[in-house]
Amino acid sequence: MNYFITGGSGFIGTHLTDLLKKNCPKCNIYNLDIVENNQNGKVTCVYCDVRKPIAIEGISITEDDIIFNFAAVHRTPGHPDPAYFETNILGAENVTAFAEKYNIKKIVFTSSIAPYGAAEDLKEETTIPMPNTPYGISKLVAEKIHMIWQAKNSLERQLTIVRPGVVFGKGENGNFSRLYWGIRERKFMYPGRKDTIKACIYVKELVRFMLYRLEHHEQGVELYNCTFEPAYTIEQIVETMKKVTGMDHTIPLIPAWILMSAATVAGCLGAPMGICPARVKKLMISTNICGKKLAGSGYKFHYTFEEAIADWFKDNDKQCLK
Repeated sequence: MNYFITGGSGFIGTHLTDLLKKNCPKCNIYNLDIVENNQNGKVTCVYCDVRKPIAIEGISITEDDIIFNFAAVHRTPGHPDPAYFETNILGAENVTAFAEKYNIKKIVFTSSIAPYGAAEDLKEETTIPMPNTPYGISKLVAEKIHMIWQAKNSLERQLTIVRPGVVFGKGENGNFSRLYWGIRERKFMYPGRKDTIKACIYVKELVRFMLYRLEHHEQGVELYNCTFEPAYTIEQIVETMKKVTGMDHTIPLIPAWILMSAATVAGCLGAPMGICPARVKKLMISTNICGKKLAGSGYKFHYTFEEAIADWFKDNDKQCLK
């Protein structure tokens, strides 16, 4: 059996590779990416720009193979609007066309919580999507493209769509890493409130859940929010990071209007440390995502939130979180 991972050089793809090799040492894993990363010989790299039709030579491809579609432009803000549509939508079209060409019947697609849009209300899988960013729109359209592929042969094709909250773990270089360093360097302050909900999932938990659903998939399309249940507040996240990594200083709260003014000035100066109004707004708005469907799926979490932060810390030799 072959596993094809588009965007396999990225954060989630490298962790999935580690788990696949642990569970199935002799399986063939192909990293389809524009960035070459063979992960110390664990995968075979195939140059692949998902914005173009996917052509692979010299590999025996069968209908029993599995595709994990992780390729995406996702950092927001950070890219011009067309980049989200070009990579995320054309990518979905080309990945599903590749599956169609070789009659591959199983795809796992990593979407996002961005299709729900920014609002405080609790979002379940049945909540009507209302994306309010180019990234969120592009991810919702990509979901629909995958669903159209599945519907063309609904009795045989298996599609799993995951909508993860903030994914954290070794190598993320994202929101949680920035938060940790902000705390450690005493540059982080609660932005206007401490009760902002930030749904999140440990990367090792996310990839385990993907493989679990492949084994326990029911017919048709499965859609899962992927987050700890219940989701944690920013204060709970901060205090857990402090506890695990040995920090004990008090984190101040700064009024929202002061923070936004400072972020506006920082934005005019080129957004040092990634500080800009759009990112500050993201900090102040909850990502209130319901994980009850995942919790009731039969999957057993391997880590509590605190254990996940501790495992991440251990993966960095208990020196930092990155």
